[in-house]
Parts: sequence; structure tokens; C-alpha cells
Amino acid sequence: MFGTFESFVDMVVDTIPSPKYCAPSKCPQIWTGPTNCELSKAIRECDPKGPLVVHITKQYPSPDGSSFNVFGLVLSGTIKVDSDVRVLGESYSTPDDEDSRILPVGRLWICNSRYNVEVRSVPAGNWVLIEGVDQPIVKTATILDIDHQDELFTFRPLRFNTKSVIKIAVEPVNPSELPKMLEGLRKCNKSYPLLQTRVEESGEHVMIGTGELYLDCVMHDLRHMYSEIDIRISDPCVSFSETVIEMSKEKCVGETPNRMNEISMIAEPLDRHLDVDLEEERITMQDDQQYIDKFFKRRYKWDDLACRSIWAFGPETNSTNILLNDTLPYEVDPKLLDQIKAPIVQAFHWTTREGPLCEEPIRSVKFKLQHAKIAAEPMYRGGGQIIPTARKVSFLSFLLAEPRLMEPYLFVEIIAPPDVVNSTSESKRSILEDLIVEKRRGKITKKMEIPGTPLRKVYATMPAIDSFGFETDLRMRTTGQAICMTAFEEWRIVPGNPLDRSVDQYLTPLEPQHISHLAREFLLKTRRRKGLSEDVNIEKFMMKN
Repeated sequence: MFGTFESFVDMVVDTIPSPKYCAPSKCPQIWTGPTNCELSKAIRECDPKGPLVVHITKQYPSPDGSSFNVFGLVLSGTIKVDSDVRVLGESYSTPDDEDSRILPVGRLWICNSRYNVEVRSVPAGNWVLIEGVDQPIVKTATILDIDHQDELFTFRPLRFNTKSVIKIAVEPVNPSELPKMLEGLRKCNKSYPLLQTRVEESGEHVMIGTGELYLDCVMHDLRHMYSEIDIRISDPCVSFSETVIEMSKEKCVGETPNRMNEISMIAEPLDRHLDVDLEEERITMQDDQQYIDKFFKRRYKWDDLACRSIWAFGPETNSTNILLNDTLPYEVDPKLLDQIKAPIVQAFHWTTREGPLCEEPIRSVKFKLQHAKIAAEPMYRGGGQIIPTARKVSFLSFLLAEPRLMEPYLFVEIIAPPDVVNSTSESKRSILEDLIVEKRRGKITKKMEIPGTPLRKVYATMPAIDSFGFETDLRMRTTGQAICMTAFEEWRIVPGNPLDRSVDQYLTPLEPQHISHLAREFLLKTRRRKGLSEDVNIEKFMMKN
């Protein structure tokens, strides 16, 4: 009926740039290595005869779920069946080369619509499906020639326009089947790029996804494809973040266990929008100092001293905090300070990864090192002394800076008939206003008509923790006439003070709490679920005389 596809193929050839044309601009966006190294040059040239470089971005399970075929783009060289390759995981680095394996390539396929065409080799510029190298890969990976002897680098992990913030805990109905569930979780983690899995201190196994439907798909695969056992799940909850809204009330001091070193620090809120710039990697510690100076001076009006005092962004991934060296050269010996920089940075990463309120990531906080008393002998200022002390001081400065919890908010897009969007009378709320504003602390931000149809489109925001069951309620109230889609929008501060013990008497189980008590309720319930102590004890972080 439609004839051949020659016209479509001609259009693709004429309008879409070739891989060789795109390679020079693509390389700096995805490659972590320097621009002048051999592999960077090979990627920019997209040469089939160059050294092998393959960027693995996705894993597809076999029909029985026992293994995975990995999908990636050949950026340089030619990958061949039965050849040995070096597989580098996301955590590979030159100092820590543990995440590296040499494996033989199995079969190769070129994906063609719903069919896979088996081939013997695939040159640079093509997508390829590879068998036999999936074992060490968690999410993404880098495949290189085993003969390459220079320093090795990897591709950046994939970045997405949404975040995984919805949590559920899982456990097998039969405890003896725990190993099967763990193997199933490992396979789900490989199969779903946005899925995160972890084990809390309480021992519960947690999965974090983007939404209810996403986690429902994961649970289907976990139960029926990867583990084939009965699994019990908890009620859903959300990930939180921790932040501050004021500067620390006083300079916080910590002394090392051997009493030979002291560290002083304060915490304060980060500049507005700087956390987003850090998270989206508009600025990184790998950028040259000149670019860092220019970035902070132009966008945030920092002076030269502040720009030069940046020690680290943290945590290591998805950085949203800054560590500054605010010491004075005539008070602290710069050479001695440089000797303890690495352990202090390590403590900073640890602190921002697990905050003091409920061990959730810290966000939008600036930690300033004010003063340091450092032992002259190296044996008295090792990492075992500095790291725990710096972490305690960071926690104390954070807790004295009016700490707050942050919760994820979702962007909601709804398509519905006019009678669902608009109220029938001035005194009565519409269905959407009742579901979003009244029951879920949300806000309708925009209403518009869809041209050529009787339908309306509505934009809204709501807290992720109040979003559970929203789609079901919406479909029930509208008899299936309305549909909705949700995505992560931003982090917002939870109303109330999480450390205000005076509201404990008003917290009643299984009842909605007053909006000003939410932060305290979230803190207590999160700490209980994680198996932490009932409340935050500031005194344990203070220096004892």
C-alpha cells in the first residue's frame, strides 16, 4: 500500500548528521578523560580502525531473565565476535581499578525495529547489542581494547530529567528465599536505569523509583521474571533532603580523639539556584580554576578569595553543597592544612551523603572551615583522627544553623473534560481543586483549552508524599474521563521545625497532622523506619572537656 521506504531513507540521510560529523561535539559531553588523550582523539575521529571504545547505556534481559545483553554505541574501532575486551564500570578510576574486568564478547546484533540482525563485527558509528559481558555491569559501562596501555577513562553516567524519590521496602514472604530476592533485586537494578536499591541500617531492603507505575513495573518483573517468589512490600514513602535556613549560631569546634588536632567550622545556606547549577554539572571540580572563578563571579558575585577557597563539591555524585577553606594563612600553616585537606574533604562527602537529621542527603549548604589546629607529626593527624572529627563538626555546625527537611514536589499534567476542571458553583470546589488543593497540599498553576477538542489541560504541583493514590482517585471521581502524568519538579522545605520537641504531644498515630507539625512527624517516622535512635541528640557532636 505504501510502497518502498526509499524516500524515508533518503530523508534520514539528507537531514540527520552522520556519527562522524557529531563525534567532535559529542565527546566532551559524555567522556570524562582529558581532550588530548589518545582515546579522546579516537572518539572525535570515529575511526573504525582506531582503538575500540564502546559506550554501554542499557541492558536487556534474555527471555528467561537469567542473563542480559548490553546495548551501546561504538564510538571508535570495531567490536568483533569472540574478541577479549576490558569492561570498566561506573565506579572505575585510576587509583581504584577494582571495577574492571576482561571478558570475551559473545554474539553481536544490530537492532532493526523489532528484529535483531546477528553480525560478526560492528564498526564505529553504530549501535550494537552485545552478549556475554553483562556480569560486572550495574547501569552503564565503558568497553575498551585490552591492548590499550595508557591511562583509562570512562563515560559519564547517564543523566535524566526526573529523579527517583518514591520508596518501598520489600521482603520475601518466606524468609528462606531471601537470596532469591536479592538476586532478583540485582537484576532489576540492571534492567531499570532509574531504579535505586539499598539496605537500611534496620536491615530492610529499599527500592527507590520515579513513581507508583514505575515501581509497579519493577515489582512485576521482580516477582514473575527475576525471582519467581512471593514478596511482601511496605507502604510507599519518599526520599527527603536536609538543609539549613540560617548561619550557624556560633563557630563549632571539634577535637580529635588524641587531643592533638582541632577543627572549627560553620554552615550556612547556599546561594539561591547554585545547588541546581552544581547538580546539573554546569560547574565541576574538574573545570580549570579560571573557569570556576569566572562562573562564580558572574553568576553569584563571589570575590576572588571566595572562588579560590573552594575545596570540594559534595556529595561525590549529584553534588549540591560546597566546602570552603575560610582559614587565614597567618593563623593556620597552609602546608600543614594541605596535609589534612583530603581527609576533611572525605568527611565532607560523608556528611553530605548522610545528614544528621535522618541520614538523608544534605542539600544547598555551604560548609566553611574557619580554623584548624594541626599536629606537626604526621602520625598524629592521620585520616582515622581527622575524618570522624571533621564529620562531627560538620554535623554540629549544620544542627546549629536552623536545620530543615526538604521534600520532593511533583509536576502534574492532567487532561480532563471541562466539568472536571471547573467548579459548578462559586461555593463548591471543582473535582481537581478538591483532589489537589484540599486533600494533597497541592496547587493548580495553569488551566488551558486544548485547541480542536472539548478537553482542558491543567498543570499542578503537589508533594510526592501526598501523591499516592492520586491517579486512582482521579479516575474514580471522573469515571475514567481524566488522565494524569507526573514527574519530579523540585525540592521544597517541609513546614515546621524538625527539632521542635514541643509538638510531640500533638502527634497522634493514623491521623492527619497540622501542617506546622509535618517536619517533626516526618523526622520521627523516618528515623524509626531506618532503625535510628528516636531523636537527634546534638550533645553527642559537641566537644567534651
